[in-house]
Amino acid sequence: MILIAAAWIIALLGLGGIALDRVLVGSLTNSFDEQLQTTLSSMVNAADLDDVGEVRFLRPLGDQRFSEPYSGLYWQVSATGQPSFPSRSLWDRLLDARPPRDCRKPCKFETTRFAGEPLRVVARQVRLPGIDTLFYFQVAQSTRDLDRQIAATRGILFWSLGVLGLGLIAMAGLQSTLGLSPLGRVSTAIAAIRSGSARRVEADVPLEVASLVSEINELLEHNESQAEAARRHAGNLAHALKTPMSVLIGETRGRTDPLARTVEAQVQVMRRHVDHQLARARAAGQRGASASRTPVWPALGAIIRTVERIHTEREITIDLAGDKDWQFRGERQDLDEMVGNLIDNAALHGGGRVFVTVGGAGDRLEIMIEDDGAGIAPEDRARLFARGERLDTDKPGTGLGLAIVRDVAEIYGGHVELDESEDLGGLLVRLILPGERRAPEPAAL
Repeated sequence: MILIAAAWIIALLGLGGIALDRVLVGSLTNSFDEQLQTTLSSMVNAADLDDVGEVRFLRPLGDQRFSEPYSGLYWQVSATGQPSFPSRSLWDRLLDARPPRDCRKPCKFETTRFAGEPLRVVARQVRLPGIDTLFYFQVAQSTRDLDRQIAATRGILFWSLGVLGLGLIAMAGLQSTLGLSPLGRVSTAIAAIRSGSARRVEADVPLEVASLVSEINELLEHNESQAEAARRHAGNLAHALKTPMSVLIGETRGRTDPLARTVEAQVQVMRRHVDHQLARARAAGQRGASASRTPVWPALGAIIRTVERIHTEREITIDLAGDKDWQFRGERQDLDEMVGNLIDNAALHGGGRVFVTVGGAGDRLEIMIEDDGAGIAPEDRARLFARGERLDTDKPGTGLGLAIVRDVAEIYGGHVELDESEDLGGLLVRLILPGERRAPEPAAL
């Protein structure tokens, strides 16, 4: 908007400046010519013939410059067959005695007869009383004074239009900035909603933008209601499926035939799929509407204690280190879902040693989980994120853990990276999530 306004202002001021320049230059030139024409009329009125038929003036012309050599103001009277009668200011020079055209009416033209001194000439051919000879009267003046006046006028015009243009562009910029600032506040409010720090647009906006804010808030409310309805239906469906799955699991207990074992395994896979989809639905809804902040350190401590109690069949050591002030911008149960899967995998597939580190930078929280297992070849790491993909089929599981972690992390705008642990030699998993460091509490007085 500012660039378009600036281009339009410059174009209009340029056209206006050209037109005004022509008017001013024409006015100065006409005023210059009128002075010469007045002097020419005075010459004609004062001219008379002497006894030998030469032109003489009955009274001297008033301008003193006609008597000063090379003063820049000259007159001359010429006639065919007679010597020219010049002003003293011409000194040893003469104007052209022949008119460039029929000048029985006043003629105006410019001449460069004198080197370095362009002249503006007003001339007229006149017959004096009592003689048929056609006399050629000329008044000439150097255009240096006219050029100086034109240059000074153009300078004033240029600076005036320049200051006016800058003022108009500045006003257009200020108007555009102030006019669009409410939209900037709305954009900031929407960014706060995306980050989870707000649920509605609460920006102070003028009446013209208030209807937009109202529509955005109504759209957010509608989306929340739709998402809540979808999550409720998904939860109802999941609970409806869990009951018959529990019945099937109960029927297979105590039976060792192949059919019972197959049914039990497939029901466990179905249950894991249901849990996976429920986790995705819950995370998607909470990402759009929640402004929760979850302290990371206490959550990790609880998960580690739970995993250590689960894996009692062998000795497992899980160490936790890093920055204790980080918090996750999301729900506690989603953090538990992601980190719990990763730590459980590390404990299950590692050699018994797991190292968890908390860190990050800016608004990115980083949780690293390392184990002392055999590791995974780089070409096989991408396969782990595929649903149902398992590289170690000797251990229990459905192959959905990393897929759930990746899906929930991406819903929050994060991601998962796999690498090799330099300290333990096994797999290193980096979980990158939106986060922030808690402000330090004020010291007690």
